[in-house]
Amino acid sequence: QVQLVESGGGLVQAGGSLRLSCAASGRTFRNYAMGWFRQAPGKEREFVATISRGGGSTDYAVAVKGRFTISRDNAKSTVYLQMNSLRPEDTAVYYCAADQSIILYSTDSAKYDFWGQGTQVTVSS
Repeated sequence: QVQLVESGGGLVQAGGSLRLSCAASGRTFRNYAMGWFRQAPGKEREFVATISRGGGSTDYAVAVKGRFTISRDNAKSTVYLQMNSLRPEDTAVYYCAADQSIILYSTDSAKYDFWGQGTQVTVSS
């Protein structure tokens, strides 16, 4: 089991950048595939980015590809989401998620067992 705590959200203007962090508890962070998901008011939760245990493989939603970068530092038990060229449509609560049974990574929220509390990202025009 792992506990996840997101941070780094805030209010930025369109075109700006934010870096989200997700800090994990325990000593087994390296065993978990990680993902970032987001949910805007009145909308379904959607996949944003995912990364394999060692950080060697990643995948992104089409909407964020080329603008967002997911990374992890297993020594710090932390996964990051660097968000550049932000757009108003990126506004959402961003959640990190973890799972140790995913083979490589997953875009499916249902595959993740552990979730953080979320951090708000608001992008103004």
